[in-house]
Amino acid sequence: MKFGVAVYPGSNCDYDTFRIIRDVLKKDVEFIDYREQKIDKYDCIILPGGFSFGDYLRPGTLASHTPLSYALKDFAEKGKFIIGICNGFQILTESHLLPGALMPNVHGKFVCKSQFLRVENSNTPFTNQCEEGQILNIPIAHHDGNYFVDDNTLMEMEENEQIILRYCDEFGNITDESNPNGSLKNIAGVCNKQKNVFGLMPHPERASELILGSEDGLYILSSIVESL
Repeated sequence: MKFGVAVYPGSNCDYDTFRIIRDVLKKDVEFIDYREQKIDKYDCIILPGGFSFGDYLRPGTLASHTPLSYALKDFAEKGKFIIGICNGFQILTESHLLPGALMPNVHGKFVCKSQFLRVENSNTPFTNQCEEGQILNIPIAHHDGNYFVDDNTLMEMEENEQIILRYCDEFGNITDESNPNGSLKNIAGVCNKQKNVFGLMPHPERASELILGSEDGLYILSSIVESL
């Protein structure tokens, strides 16, 4: 089992993610430069948070036009696992590996706080250690997390059970007040039709040790290990 953590210019959660995989999950992991194209040796590639290429044009756009991002398309077609966290989620939507787009937060402000999430689908490689309806407490930190997709695509995603996480309150209620960024239908994380590509705005690597206040991120990262 081998993980790869992508490194783009401006990535800043790469070392955090690397350390959790290596020191907490005790799995083999390597950094992958954004110019790399030979990635078949990995079982799962993680696109970490940060500000790839300074978020110029819009977050994730420039990163989606790099050799690594182009190689990810073939990687995904082979059924291998990809998870994009925050900026990584933005890169996956810009690369069209996931549907939709991440727009600026509706209030126009950067938001950084702990956030409750409800697991909508536990039958995926990224949530198989969760119970459906389970409430997770995982931090968010973003300016462009306002997920949007057109009505027809949303309907298709709901039919295919591609909506994996929603923002909620501490009791699991999906409310406007519990939506930190204006995201459509409180969507916090989605996957592709094949369920092997997953993007989420919350940061599981920041909630994978009790000293950080929550270990709920391990439900997601351990699910990948279990799947592999």
